[in-house]
Amino acid sequence: MSPWSGQQMQRTLFLLLLLVALAQGVTPSPKACVTLPSPGGSTVSCLSPARFPAPLPADTVHLVVEFSTLTQLPASALRGAAGLRELHLASNRLQELPAKLLLPVPRLEVLDLTHNHLTQLPPGLFRASAALRVLVLKANRLKALQASWLLGLKALEHLDLSSNSLQTLPPGLLANLVALRTLDLGDNQLETLPPDLLRGPLRLERLHLEENRLQVLGETLLAKQPALRYLFLSDNRLTTVAAGAFHNLKELDMLDLSNNLLSSVPRGLWESLGMPSRDMKDGFDISGNPWVCDQNLDDLCRWLVANKHRMFSQNDTRCAGPDALRGRMLLEVSGSP
Repeated sequence: MSPWSGQQMQRTLFLLLLLVALAQGVTPSPKACVTLPSPGGSTVSCLSPARFPAPLPADTVHLVVEFSTLTQLPASALRGAAGLRELHLASNRLQELPAKLLLPVPRLEVLDLTHNHLTQLPPGLFRASAALRVLVLKANRLKALQASWLLGLKALEHLDLSSNSLQTLPPGLLANLVALRTLDLGDNQLETLPPDLLRGPLRLERLHLEENRLQVLGETLLAKQPALRYLFLSDNRLTTVAAGAFHNLKELDMLDLSNNLLSSVPRGLWESLGMPSRDMKDGFDISGNPWVCDQNLDDLCRWLVANKHRMFSQNDTRCAGPDALRGRMLLEVSGSP
Protein backbone atom coordinates (compact mmCIF):
# COMPACT_ATOMS: atom_id res chain seq x y z
CA MET A 1 0.00 0.00 0.00
CA SER A 2 1.37 3.46 -0.91
CA PRO A 3 1.73 6.11 1.81
CA TRP A 4 -1.01 8.16 0.14
CA SER A 5 -3.43 5.20 0.11
CA GLY A 6 -2.81 4.73 3.82
CA GLN A 7 -3.41 8.42 4.47
CA GLN A 8 -6.67 8.31 2.49
CA MET A 9 -7.89 5.41 4.62
CA GLN A 10 -7.03 7.33 7.78
CA ARG A 11 -8.83 10.37 6.47
CA THR A 12 -11.94 8.34 5.68
CA LEU A 13 -11.92 7.10 9.25
CA PHE A 14 -11.59 10.67 10.47
CA LEU A 15 -14.58 11.79 8.41
CA LEU A 16 -16.64 8.98 9.91
CA LEU A 17 -15.63 10.18 13.37
CA LEU A 18 -16.57 13.70 12.35
CA LEU A 19 -20.03 12.55 11.32
CA VAL A 20 -20.43 10.86 14.69
CA ALA A 21 -19.42 14.07 16.42
CA LEU A 22 -21.91 16.09 14.39
CA ALA A 23 -24.64 13.60 15.22
CA GLN A 24 -23.82 14.17 18.89
CA GLY A 25 -24.36 17.88 18.55
CA VAL A 26 -20.80 19.12 17.91
CA THR A 27 -21.64 21.59 15.14
CA PRO A 28 -19.12 23.85 13.41
CA SER A 29 -19.87 27.55 13.17
CA PRO A 30 -18.30 30.33 11.07
CA LYS A 31 -16.12 31.17 14.08
CA ALA A 32 -15.15 27.66 15.14
CA CYS A 33 -13.84 24.42 13.70
CA VAL A 34 -14.51 20.89 14.85
CA THR A 35 -11.68 19.61 17.03
CA LEU A 36 -11.44 15.91 17.75
CA PRO A 37 -8.89 13.84 19.62
CA SER A 38 -6.63 11.68 17.48
CA PRO A 39 -3.48 9.65 18.13
CA GLY A 40 -0.73 11.98 19.24
CA GLY A 41 -2.85 15.12 19.51
CA SER A 42 -5.87 16.85 17.98
CA THR A 43 -7.49 16.84 14.55
CA VAL A 44 -8.96 20.17 13.46
CA SER A 45 -11.44 20.23 10.58
CA CYS A 46 -12.90 23.33 8.96
CA LEU A 47 -15.24 22.80 6.02
CA SER A 48 -16.14 25.95 4.05
CA PRO A 49 -14.63 28.35 6.58
CA ALA A 50 -14.80 32.10 5.99
CA ARG A 51 -11.18 32.45 7.13
CA PHE A 52 -8.23 30.29 8.05
CA PRO A 53 -8.50 29.07 11.66
CA ALA A 54 -6.27 30.84 14.18
CA PRO A 55 -4.85 30.19 16.61
CA LEU A 56 -4.51 26.45 16.19
CA PRO A 57 -4.38 24.15 19.23
CA ALA A 58 -0.75 23.57 20.11
CA ASP A 59 -1.22 19.77 19.85
CA THR A 60 -2.72 19.83 16.33
CA VAL A 61 -1.45 16.87 14.30
CA HIS A 62 -4.06 16.83 11.49
CA LEU A 63 -5.53 19.99 9.95
CA VAL A 64 -8.28 19.99 7.32
CA VAL A 65 -9.38 23.29 5.74
CA GLU A 66 -11.40 22.52 2.61
CA PHE A 67 -14.25 23.69 0.36
CA SER A 68 -13.70 27.38 1.08
CA THR A 69 -13.28 30.51 -1.03
CA LEU A 70 -9.83 31.18 0.43
CA THR A 71 -7.46 32.53 -2.24
CA GLN A 72 -4.39 32.95 -0.04
CA LEU A 73 -3.02 32.07 3.38
CA PRO A 74 -1.14 34.21 5.89
CA ALA A 75 2.54 33.33 6.23
CA SER A 76 1.91 32.72 9.94
CA ALA A 77 -1.04 30.36 9.35
CA LEU A 78 0.67 27.33 10.92
CA ARG A 79 2.56 29.09 13.69
CA GLY A 80 2.24 27.34 17.04
CA ALA A 81 1.46 23.90 15.54
CA ALA A 82 4.99 22.51 15.40
CA GLY A 83 3.76 18.92 15.67
CA LEU A 84 1.50 19.08 12.60
CA ARG A 85 1.77 15.86 10.52
CA GLU A 86 -0.99 16.27 7.90
CA LEU A 87 -2.28 19.39 6.16
CA HIS A 88 -5.28 19.02 3.85
CA LEU A 89 -6.10 22.15 1.83
CA ALA A 90 -8.09 20.59 -1.02
CA SER A 91 -10.94 22.24 -2.91
CA ASN A 92 -10.23 25.84 -2.00
CA ARG A 93 -9.31 28.65 -4.40
CA LEU A 94 -5.72 29.16 -3.38
CA GLN A 95 -3.78 31.10 -6.00
CA GLU A 96 -0.44 31.27 -4.21
CA LEU A 97 1.36 30.06 -1.10
CA PRO A 98 3.65 32.07 1.20
CA ALA A 99 7.29 31.00 0.91
CA LYS A 100 7.51 30.68 4.73
CA LEU A 101 4.22 28.80 5.18
CA LEU A 102 5.79 25.46 6.16
CA LEU A 103 8.71 26.71 8.26
CA PRO A 104 6.82 26.26 11.58
CA VAL A 105 5.87 22.60 10.80
CA PRO A 106 9.10 20.61 10.19
CA ARG A 107 7.36 17.32 11.06
CA LEU A 108 4.77 17.63 8.28
CA GLU A 109 4.37 14.35 6.40
CA VAL A 110 1.33 14.94 4.15
CA LEU A 111 0.40 18.06 2.15
CA ASP A 112 -2.72 17.87 -0.01
CA LEU A 113 -3.43 20.84 -2.28
CA THR A 114 -5.84 19.14 -4.68
CA HIS A 115 -8.29 21.32 -6.63
CA ASN A 116 -6.91 24.79 -6.11
CA HIS A 117 -5.85 27.56 -8.49
CA LEU A 118 -2.08 27.37 -8.05
CA THR A 119 0.02 28.37 -11.08
CA GLN A 120 3.39 28.14 -9.32
CA LEU A 121 5.13 27.40 -6.02
CA PRO A 122 7.42 29.82 -4.22
CA PRO A 123 11.13 28.91 -4.20
CA GLY A 124 12.17 27.56 -0.82
CA LEU A 125 8.69 26.44 0.20
CA PHE A 126 10.02 23.01 1.27
CA ARG A 127 13.37 24.01 2.76
CA ALA A 128 12.19 22.83 6.20
CA SER A 129 10.14 19.88 4.91
CA ALA A 130 12.63 17.02 5.17
CA ALA A 131 9.91 14.80 6.71
CA LEU A 132 7.31 15.31 3.95
CA ARG A 133 6.33 11.96 2.40
CA VAL A 134 3.22 12.85 0.37
CA LEU A 135 2.71 15.92 -1.84
CA VAL A 136 -0.50 16.20 -3.87
CA LEU A 137 -0.85 19.06 -6.37
CA LYS A 138 -3.54 17.42 -8.48
CA ALA A 139 -6.02 19.56 -10.42
CA ASN A 140 -4.35 22.94 -10.14
CA ARG A 141 -3.33 25.31 -12.93
CA LEU A 142 0.34 24.44 -13.28
CA LYS A 143 1.63 24.90 -16.83
CA ALA A 144 5.32 24.57 -16.05
CA LEU A 145 7.52 23.40 -13.18
CA GLN A 146 10.91 24.39 -11.83
CA ALA A 147 13.26 21.84 -10.27
CA SER A 148 14.06 24.36 -7.52
CA TRP A 149 10.47 24.15 -6.25
CA LEU A 150 11.05 20.60 -4.99
CA LEU A 151 14.34 21.17 -3.19
CA GLY A 152 14.34 19.86 0.37
CA LEU A 153 12.01 16.90 -0.16
CA LYS A 154 14.47 14.19 0.84
CA ALA A 155 11.82 11.81 2.20
CA LEU A 156 9.12 12.32 -0.46
CA GLU A 157 7.56 9.02 -1.53
CA HIS A 158 4.41 10.13 -3.36
CA LEU A 159 4.21 13.05 -5.81
CA ASP A 160 0.93 13.75 -7.62
CA LEU A 161 1.03 16.39 -10.38
CA SER A 162 -1.88 14.98 -12.36
CA SER A 163 -4.71 16.95 -13.97
CA ASN A 164 -2.77 20.14 -14.51
CA SER A 165 -1.76 21.74 -17.83
CA LEU A 166 1.88 20.70 -17.94
CA GLN A 167 3.35 20.79 -21.43
CA THR A 168 7.03 20.25 -20.65
CA LEU A 169 9.16 19.18 -17.68
CA PRO A 170 12.55 20.67 -16.80
CA PRO A 171 15.73 18.59 -16.69
CA GLY A 172 16.64 17.40 -13.20
CA LEU A 173 13.11 17.83 -11.85
CA LEU A 174 13.33 14.73 -9.64
CA ALA A 175 17.10 14.67 -9.14
CA ASN A 176 16.89 15.00 -5.36
CA LEU A 177 13.81 12.82 -4.79
CA VAL A 178 15.71 9.61 -4.10
CA ALA A 179 12.93 8.13 -1.92
CA LEU A 180 10.14 8.58 -4.48
CA ARG A 181 7.93 5.51 -4.94
CA THR A 182 4.90 6.93 -6.81
CA LEU A 183 4.92 9.60 -9.53
CA ASP A 184 1.65 10.71 -11.11
CA LEU A 185 1.90 12.93 -14.19
CA GLY A 186 -1.36 11.73 -15.72
CA ASP A 187 -3.90 13.96 -17.45
CA ASN A 188 -1.55 16.70 -18.57
CA GLN A 189 -0.41 17.89 -22.01
CA LEU A 190 3.06 16.36 -22.14
CA GLU A 191 4.36 15.56 -25.63
CA THR A 192 7.89 14.59 -24.62
CA LEU A 193 9.75 13.76 -21.41
CA PRO A 194 13.34 14.73 -20.52
CA PRO A 195 15.62 11.66 -20.82
CA ASP A 196 16.88 12.16 -17.26
CA LEU A 197 13.40 12.48 -15.70
CA LEU A 198 13.73 9.35 -13.56
CA ARG A 199 17.43 9.51 -12.66
CA GLY A 200 16.72 10.79 -9.16
CA PRO A 201 14.35 8.15 -7.71
CA LEU A 202 16.16 4.95 -6.77
CA ARG A 203 13.19 2.61 -6.34
CA LEU A 204 10.18 3.98 -8.19
CA GLU A 205 7.28 1.53 -8.02
CA ARG A 206 4.38 3.29 -9.72
CA LEU A 207 4.46 5.64 -12.73
CA HIS A 208 1.38 7.34 -14.17
CA LEU A 209 1.78 8.92 -17.61
CA GLU A 210 -1.71 8.26 -18.94
CA GLU A 211 -3.81 10.88 -20.74
CA ASN A 212 -0.97 12.94 -22.15
CA ARG A 213 0.23 13.50 -25.71
CA LEU A 214 3.34 11.31 -25.72
CA GLN A 215 4.33 9.95 -29.13
CA VAL A 216 7.54 8.03 -28.40
CA LEU A 217 8.73 5.87 -25.49
CA GLY A 218 12.51 5.74 -25.74
CA GLU A 219 15.22 3.35 -24.55
CA THR A 220 16.48 5.29 -21.55
CA LEU A 221 13.46 6.64 -19.67
CA LEU A 222 12.84 3.50 -17.59
CA ALA A 223 16.33 2.03 -17.75
CA LYS A 224 17.23 2.78 -14.12
CA GLN A 225 13.93 1.74 -12.54
CA PRO A 226 14.18 -2.04 -12.03
CA ALA A 227 11.73 -1.90 -9.09
CA LEU A 228 8.90 -0.43 -11.19
CA ARG A 229 5.71 -2.47 -10.71
CA TYR A 230 2.95 -0.37 -12.29
CA LEU A 231 3.27 1.54 -15.56
CA PHE A 232 0.33 3.48 -17.01
CA LEU A 233 0.69 4.83 -20.56
CA SER A 234 -2.89 4.65 -21.82
CA ASP A 235 -4.61 7.40 -23.81
CA ASN A 236 -1.51 8.96 -25.29
CA ARG A 237 -0.48 9.22 -28.95
CA LEU A 238 2.27 6.60 -28.88
CA THR A 239 3.33 5.39 -32.30
CA THR A 240 6.77 4.10 -31.28
CA VAL A 241 8.12 2.10 -28.35
CA ALA A 242 11.87 1.45 -28.45
CA ALA A 243 12.99 -2.18 -28.43
CA GLY A 244 14.77 -1.82 -25.07
CA ALA A 245 12.20 0.36 -23.36
CA PHE A 246 11.13 -2.39 -20.92
CA HIS A 247 14.32 -4.46 -20.68
CA ASN A 248 15.18 -3.59 -17.08
CA LEU A 249 11.64 -3.88 -15.71
CA LYS A 250 12.10 -7.22 -13.94
CA GLU A 251 9.35 -6.59 -11.37
CA LEU A 252 6.58 -5.14 -13.57
CA ASP A 253 3.13 -6.40 -12.53
CA MET A 254 0.91 -4.03 -14.55
CA LEU A 255 1.31 -2.42 -17.97
CA ASP A 256 -1.35 -0.29 -19.64
CA LEU A 257 -0.67 0.71 -23.26
CA SER A 258 -4.32 0.93 -24.29
CA ASN A 259 -5.77 3.61 -26.55
CA ASN A 260 -2.61 4.69 -28.34
CA LEU A 261 -1.60 4.68 -32.01
CA LEU A 262 0.58 1.56 -32.01
CA SER A 263 0.39 -0.50 -35.18
CA SER A 264 3.49 -2.58 -34.47
CA VAL A 265 6.25 -2.97 -31.89
CA PRO A 266 9.89 -4.09 -32.27
CA ARG A 267 10.98 -7.65 -31.70
CA GLY A 268 12.33 -8.31 -28.24
CA LEU A 269 10.23 -5.62 -26.57
CA TRP A 270 8.48 -8.15 -24.33
CA GLU A 271 11.46 -10.33 -23.37
CA SER A 272 11.65 -9.20 -19.73
CA LEU A 273 7.88 -9.03 -19.18
CA GLY A 274 5.47 -11.77 -18.24
CA MET A 275 5.86 -15.45 -18.95
CA PRO A 276 8.01 -17.45 -19.36
CA SER A 277 10.29 -15.23 -17.24
CA ARG A 278 7.83 -13.98 -14.63
CA ASP A 279 4.07 -13.72 -14.33
CA MET A 280 2.59 -10.20 -14.45
CA LYS A 281 0.40 -10.41 -11.36
CA ASP A 282 -1.94 -7.52 -12.20
CA GLY A 283 -2.13 -7.87 -15.96
CA PHE A 284 -1.70 -5.77 -19.07
CA ASP A 285 -3.84 -3.93 -21.61
CA ILE A 286 -2.88 -3.19 -25.23
CA SER A 287 -6.42 -2.67 -26.55
CA GLY A 288 -7.57 0.30 -28.59
CA ASN A 289 -4.48 0.39 -30.84
CA PRO A 290 -4.54 0.06 -34.67
CA TRP A 291 -2.51 -3.17 -34.78
CA VAL A 292 -1.36 -4.35 -38.20
CA CYS A 293 -1.40 -8.13 -37.92
CA ASP A 294 1.42 -9.12 -40.28
CA GLN A 295 4.72 -10.92 -39.75
CA ASN A 296 6.12 -7.91 -37.88
CA LEU A 297 3.67 -8.67 -35.09
CA ASP A 298 4.68 -12.34 -34.72
CA ASP A 299 6.78 -11.65 -31.63
CA LEU A 300 3.88 -9.92 -29.88
CA CYS A 301 1.47 -12.67 -30.90
CA ARG A 302 3.66 -15.39 -29.40
CA TRP A 303 3.93 -13.38 -26.19
CA LEU A 304 0.15 -12.94 -26.05
CA VAL A 305 -0.43 -16.68 -26.26
CA ALA A 306 1.89 -17.23 -23.27
CA ASN A 307 0.33 -14.42 -21.23
CA LYS A 308 -3.33 -14.36 -22.27
CA HIS A 309 -4.40 -15.24 -18.71
CA ARG A 310 -3.26 -11.73 -17.67
CA MET A 311 -4.68 -9.85 -20.66
CA PHE A 312 -7.39 -7.23 -20.17
CA SER A 313 -9.88 -6.15 -22.87
CA GLN A 314 -9.21 -9.13 -25.10
CA ASN A 315 -12.30 -8.43 -27.18
CA ASP A 316 -11.14 -4.86 -27.85
CA THR A 317 -7.64 -5.86 -28.91
CA ARG A 318 -8.13 -6.30 -32.64
CA CYS A 319 -6.38 -6.02 -35.98
CA ALA A 320 -6.76 -2.80 -37.97
CA GLY A 321 -5.02 -4.40 -40.95
CA PRO A 322 -4.32 -5.93 -43.34
CA ASP A 323 -7.78 -5.96 -44.91
CA ALA A 324 -8.10 -9.75 -44.69
CA LEU A 325 -7.69 -9.65 -40.91
CA ARG A 326 -9.36 -6.34 -40.10
CA GLY A 327 -11.53 -6.68 -37.02
CA ARG A 328 -10.10 -10.05 -35.94
CA MET A 329 -9.02 -10.43 -32.31
CA LEU A 330 -5.26 -10.50 -31.84
CA LEU A 331 -5.57 -13.59 -29.68
CA GLU A 332 -7.50 -15.32 -32.43
CA VAL A 333 -4.85 -14.43 -35.00
CA SER A 334 -2.08 -15.40 -32.59
CA GLY A 335 -3.51 -18.88 -32.26
CA SER A 336 -3.83 -19.40 -36.00
CA PRO A 337 -1.42 -21.82 -37.66
